[in-house]
Amino acid sequence: MSGAAIVLVHGAWGGAWVWQRVLGPLRAAGHRVFTVSLSGTGERAHQPHAPITLQTHIEDVKAVIECEELTQVLLVGHSYSGMVITGVADQMRDRIAQLVYVDAVVPLPGESWSSRHSEDTQAQRRAVIQAHGHLPPSPPQGMGLNAEDFAWVERRQRPHPGGVYDSPLQFDAQAWAALPRTFIDCDRPALLTIAEARKRVRQQPGWTVHEIPTGHNVMISAAPALLDLLLAMAGAQPSPLPTPANS
Repeated sequence: MSGAAIVLVHGAWGGAWVWQRVLGPLRAAGHRVFTVSLSGTGERAHQPHAPITLQTHIEDVKAVIECEELTQVLLVGHSYSGMVITGVADQMRDRIAQLVYVDAVVPLPGESWSSRHSEDTQAQRRAVIQAHGHLPPSPPQGMGLNAEDFAWVERRQRPHPGGVYDSPLQFDAQAWAALPRTFIDCDRPALLTIAEARKRVRQQPGWTVHEIPTGHNVMISAAPALLDLLLAMAGAQPSPLPTPANS
């Protein structure tokens, strides 16, 4: 079987639907591509939010990799899911070939999604979570979307489970740093909550950084540019092992 194994993980308030514009072309290029809707999000928004933590979302992605028997995975995470793919890589590092952070959180060991948000943002989000148990979606303003795409995103967004916000992530930073890591910086306009990640990837060794002059939801606002980068990275991956005939 030719092509790379690619797993795409959406950010907060999203779902597998966010990848629609790159999914078909990646598969048409011969790659095995899987999109994950994390527990309590997207078409799984009906699930009870109370028990969902960051580890739940990590397990969601691990389950896809395990059930599809994927190896040499190009693991792609958008926004909040920088936390998720970091945890997945730590817990099944022998399956991961490369990590791609699409305008995503880049954590240090012990940090949570909330750690690098401003005090005002933390207080506001914690108050909402305490009141509702989740983070309701807000209109996707300041993300560089045209009117049609803005409406497309707004009507698909769903509340994000509140239990993930302060879930800390412990991981082996040295083993993680040994993996090839790419950061795709989308800073026109720049999303404030990703500001710390932009600094880190330019300070930590081992990063490849690409810039796409668009807003945070690059897979929607500049899908062809993102597709070109993913195809280039997938082309550099070894082919995954064939699926056993009796599976």
